[in-house]
Amino acid sequence: MPKLEIIIASTRPGRVGLPVARWIHAEAVKHGGFDEIGLVDLAEVNLPFMNEPHHPRLRDYQFQHTKDWSARIGSGDAFVFVMPEYNHGFTAPLKNAIDYLHAEWHYKPVGLVSYGGVAAGTRAAQMIKPVLSALRMTAVYEAVSIPFVHTMISPTGELVANDTMVAAAEGMFGELARVSQALRPLRSAAE
Repeated sequence: MPKLEIIIASTRPGRVGLPVARWIHAEAVKHGGFDEIGLVDLAEVNLPFMNEPHHPRLRDYQFQHTKDWSARIGSGDAFVFVMPEYNHGFTAPLKNAIDYLHAEWHYKPVGLVSYGGVAAGTRAAQMIKPVLSALRMTAVYEAVSIPFVHTMISPTGELVANDTMVAAAEGMFGELARVSQALRPLRSAAE
């Protein structure tokens, strides 16, 4: 079974990305289609703004933070990006984290869990797709879009999901598992 990495794209204090990610992590566990499920918080990874002197294609990493990031992403078979929408786009920390690497992302599927106000982060989800395509990643069609996310956070700080969100997550995880298996020969050939 594939290894899944869930990446929290917001690093802002007071963010709702953490409860959204905790919920989606629990849904991934419940799904049962992944051998291992990691939760990566970009606020904790704390990558500096791209400071590697060489192009990521060369994989000639000079800094330990990049080597660690490369190992983490390289070992994943599938990803979920938990992402808010900032000014109709995705976050700078997510773009920075993506741009640190190149081949480590190749031939891996990604599910998008977007959140925000009325648009539910869908503009950010659309904006990231060309970036993913350039890295030979496959954004699965099934996604979770959470409108008015602040209204879904309980007084204890947990996300209270509705049936539509749960069904969307289940569909997304099913597709991630299938596409990850289908892309495995391409990943193996590229190594």
